Amino acid sequence: MDVVEFVRNLITIVVIVAWFVFLLAWVVGWLIKGLPLPFIKVKKIGGKIIEDAIWSAFWLAMGTTVFAIIAYITSSLQLPMPPPPQVP
Repeated sequence: MDVVEFVRNLITIVVIVAWFVFLLAWVVGWLIKGLPLPFIKVKKIGGKIIEDAIWSAFWLAMGTTVFAIIAYITSSLQLPMPPPPQVP
């Protein structure tokens, strides 16, 4: 396994885990917010979890973009360098 393949695999695993955690937090937030309990504080906690999940999705999208740029740079470093120009 070379460096480029390792970086791509690492990026893929990190992004998949992060999106899974986002979806889990979003679902738990909506479950807590929608519980038929008379406690307002519990419903506010659910709303706060949903809000935090939305912010995390935004930053996750930004981080995924950075990871894509890193993967592009590492793949371009693996390419052989072009020959130097010849002066007649």
